[in-house]
Amino acid sequence: MARDLLFPPPKSPNTIFLVTGVNGLIASHVADQLLAAGYRVRGTVRDISRCEWLAQHFANRYGANRFGLVQLNDFSAEGAWEVTLQGVSGVASVAGPSYLDVDDVDCIVASELKWFFALLSAAKKTSSVKSFSFTSSIWAAYTPTNPSSSSFLPPRNVTESTWNDEAVLKAADPTLSKEERGLAPFAAVKVKVERACWEWVEREKPRFTFNTVLADTVLGPILAPDFQRGSTAGMLLRLFEGKDYEMVRKTLPQWFVDSRDAGRLHLVALTDPTINRRRIFACAERYSWYRIVQILRRLYPNHIFADLDDQGWDQTELPNALAGEMLKSIGRPGWVPLEESVKANIECYYQLA
Repeated sequence: MARDLLFPPPKSPNTIFLVTGVNGLIASHVADQLLAAGYRVRGTVRDISRCEWLAQHFANRYGANRFGLVQLNDFSAEGAWEVTLQGVSGVASVAGPSYLDVDDVDCIVASELKWFFALLSAAKKTSSVKSFSFTSSIWAAYTPTNPSSSSFLPPRNVTESTWNDEAVLKAADPTLSKEERGLAPFAAVKVKVERACWEWVEREKPRFTFNTVLADTVLGPILAPDFQRGSTAGMLLRLFEGKDYEMVRKTLPQWFVDSRDAGRLHLVALTDPTINRRRIFACAERYSWYRIVQILRRLYPNHIFADLDDQGWDQTELPNALAGEMLKSIGRPGWVPLEESVKANIECYYQLA
């Protein structure tokens, strides 16, 4: 895999960035992009013994002593972050709840905010910390809807100040069954956690820059397929292998971002001091699983794929221009397109002609 270089090179190659939950799909790419740009990375995991593969991967790729692991079993433990943040210039807060099945929104939000606030407060006290990027979700801004049911409605225009209040209300509606709520509780968690972090920033006024990165479906390569499940990127592999067709049939058309671009956006948010107090929409282009199957058939004509119904396109307009300019600021031509991302996703597992 070719290395990407930051333009211009970092002023200090010994600058350290902290990446939480560094063994995850997005977080590992954040670390990879920071290391490729010439920085050092400290990554938190819950169990170092299960993540030595990542340290070895980065050592092979970037040399010794560029990447280090820190074990944090309890993210909300008093004093844990103060020690971890020593000498750190910026924080990429990527670890967070990823499960879709949420029973108690407020319980999960309270649990997540306990450690997010502990990390933010420790960063505020640490004089070396100059930047902070927080991983949110596009679902904190809106919920994708069935294009056929919204074809007679004008396209939604999401802005940086748009919040998915509809999902919060739906998740709290006692008259709805679990099936009727759907993914509203998941979206409600994303809304409440991100919003609370912004309120903390407004109240505490930390000296570091603060930005959130809102990603939709993440496709593209997985750094270490033998050790990472790949989250949404793993869904594409299972589709390629003829599995999980029922799951993708239920997934509405929306937007996607390549895993490498997600990492690059955190990189820029952490290293460009002019980007501050922004919600960065990590959304490259619209996609549907029907469209992805067409791409797979074109790329791999000898492979058999099941038919999917064409559900059309997500009609929502998203404010992703800032993110596109951020990618160009580090020498990228723009977003990784869908077909390139799909190909890289499959071929990190298989080398196919």
